[in-house]
Amino acid sequence: MSNEAASDASVHTVRASAAAAGQRVDRFLAEHLPAFSRSRVKTLIEAGFASRDGTPVDTASEPVRAGALYRLAPPPPVSATPQPQAIPFPILYEDADLLVLDKPAGLVVHPAPGNQDGTLVNALLAHCGDSLPGIGGERRPGIVHRLDKDTSGVMVVAKSEQALATLSASFAAHTLDRAYLALCWGLPNPAAGEIEGAIGRDPRDRKRMAVRTGGGKAALTRYRTIGHALGAVALLQLRLATGRTHQIRVHLASRGHPVVGDPLYLRRIPAAARSLDEATRRALLDFPRQALHAARLGFSHPRTGALLSFATPPPPDMQALIDLLGLGSVTET
Repeated sequence: MSNEAASDASVHTVRASAAAAGQRVDRFLAEHLPAFSRSRVKTLIEAGFASRDGTPVDTASEPVRAGALYRLAPPPPVSATPQPQAIPFPILYEDADLLVLDKPAGLVVHPAPGNQDGTLVNALLAHCGDSLPGIGGERRPGIVHRLDKDTSGVMVVAKSEQALATLSASFAAHTLDRAYLALCWGLPNPAAGEIEGAIGRDPRDRKRMAVRTGGGKAALTRYRTIGHALGAVALLQLRLATGRTHQIRVHLASRGHPVVGDPLYLRRIPAAARSLDEATRRALLDFPRQALHAARLGFSHPRTGALLSFATPPPPDMQALIDLLGLGSVTET
């Protein structure tokens, strides 16, 4: 049987022949879909836009299966160059090399399908003027790392090529001091420890990630319980030994302790909610986003080598939940 490829404006399919079995899937798709380079195919696979017989393809190196129908469905194109937009954001520190901010919940970091403007990148372009474009590429100028749209907290942005290279290397090597705060359902046992499990695309829903026994990328999260309310909700400090997509949210959900308000990984009312009074239970269940905050970020300045550390308390909506639970004001992580 020969390979058969078909395309329309947005979906591209290829049926694998017996001769194709065992090839890397990114190489296979690039060979049979000449409109896409291999690097573009790899990027689309990693972003969750490829599938095999309806199941998401986890990694670009996955071996091709004979007879399988592969589908590549890239998102609609967006403007190549984001435009400056005067969007205010809290600045914690700024010099010629970098900018540190306290990202508000609800602010998307960089343009993507569904959020083509109104992002942090648009705000940075307006704030930094001519100094930022070109640093790290047109689509994500200066972006060294990201936080999910509805996760708040400390972020650093590079304003020079040296800062971009140095900070990117530090994030890749996980040599920075990063601490998060989260409210989760239930009380983890033990109260402090590690959650380890490879993370990849959920085979049933490409928008979600999942702990995978086969495939995925190694991930390790360290946690410590700061306090809890009747064992129903716990306030955790978390540190990442790796930086996978949705890592904290996926790891906590995999242990039966999803983050309060999480729209992706909290699928049903937790049993732990029954021990709370109605008003507290309702406030937690109605919280409109994941109660997750990047509380601290420490790193060496890319030019001077000076140690910098920045910490911010949870935003008012998350702090209100913490107060309601009687867990106090969180200022030290």
